[in-house]
Amino acid sequence: MTSSATAYQCSVAATVDVAGGKWKPLIVHYLMNGTKRFGELQRLIGNVTQRSLTLQLRELESDGIVTREVFAEVPPRVEYSLTEFGTTLAPVLAEMKKWGDAYIERLEQTARR
Repeated sequence: MTSSATAYQCSVAATVDVAGGKWKPLIVHYLMNGTKRFGELQRLIGNVTQRSLTLQLRELESDGIVTREVFAEVPPRVEYSLTEFGTTLAPVLAEMKKWGDAYIERLEQTARR
């Protein structure tokens, strides 16, 4: 996360900083379908380590994309959800999915030849 808007050379750099990387788009993608607990996210994403997921969630929370709610229960329950601003990433992810679908289809066509 960069704390100053002046640190970005362009808007794409800001988007990549906040929502890019290996895990952040997947976290946001799965949270688009509703609130999730840490373990749920870890299972959905697959091969993400606990440390990586924790760091990515903290960054998304710090950037105002994700909220973290801790419930006073034993054992403690923590849930993550998208903020209203976080949901504005939906069209970006939809386009990424569309492109990914086309790319996978292209790979499959190449493999069939």
